[in-house]
Amino acid sequence: MDWGAIFGNAAVELISPTTAAYALAALGLAIHFGYTGLLNFGQAGFMLLGAYGYAIPALKLGWPVWACILVALSASVIFALILGIPTLRLRADYLAIVTIAAAEVLRLIFTTNTFAPVTGSANGLSEYQTGILAFNPFPPGRYGFGPWVFDNRVWFFLVIAWVLVIIFAIFTWLLMRSPWGRVLKGIREDEDAVRSLGKNVYAYKMQSLILGGVFGTVAGMLFVLPRAVVPSYFQPSLTFFIYAILLLGGAATILGPILGSIVFWVLLSFFSGFIARAVEAGWLPFMTQVQAGQLRFILVGLAIMLIVVFMPQGLLGNKKELAFVK
Repeated sequence: MDWGAIFGNAAVELISPTTAAYALAALGLAIHFGYTGLLNFGQAGFMLLGAYGYAIPALKLGWPVWACILVALSASVIFALILGIPTLRLRADYLAIVTIAAAEVLRLIFTTNTFAPVTGSANGLSEYQTGILAFNPFPPGRYGFGPWVFDNRVWFFLVIAWVLVIIFAIFTWLLMRSPWGRVLKGIREDEDAVRSLGKNVYAYKMQSLILGGVFGTVAGMLFVLPRAVVPSYFQPSLTFFIYAILLLGGAATILGPILGSIVFWVLLSFFSGFIARAVEAGWLPFMTQVQAGQLRFILVGLAIMLIVVFMPQGLLGNKKELAFVK
């Protein structure tokens, strides 16, 4: 059993761009669910719009980086309006149903062969990072220390991802300490009481949905920077993983989604490496490598379940923040 490789691969996930992307997406859900009480089950849809909203103009039209980002953010705002206008005046479960369905419809639209010349269908899009790589300040080569030895391209994506996570976390912290953030928390606790004070609850909910969706859109761009854009990445399970990360770290916290993403991906990498090598070593003769790949999700789910049972507020959460789910 190569424990060095197992722990080394797990350590890589501490700072990987994927970990940062999931952390940012979970921070968006913290705004939706943790602070406002909105049940958005379609964060994968916002991430998909971020990924394709950036990749298509960059690859097919040759637009500059800023224009591609603007397209992705605009698509996110429009998507949030389409979801929110008919549902935010209704019960919370209507938003949940609409968002999960809309996200899956989006994924299927980008998968269909009808739009293959633009979206690449199931094969997706690749080699669209040329524009942003032109800003890469790192010299060619591989460098680092310990398990964190990457090429200049990966280091560039790492810096972009984590700088954005830090900026968005600070922005969220400031926002939730403002009067606007306090109104959101009031809506989560009792929206009728907030409405009786003369606040436009519908408008605040819409603003929250748009803002958290923008976070998800930026997360989608970060998620696909080191890889191709493939529709299968944005299945409903992606949203459920993000919710697991959110609950693991703490729903109504700033650092919780970041810590939750780190713990989730480190555990997933560790169990993946351990089980695969245990099968190779004959420790699990009754199991194939395919079955081992599925077992890692079971073990990670079990670990998260135990944390939720014994620490229902999450790793960094406050038990007082759980009042809204009673």
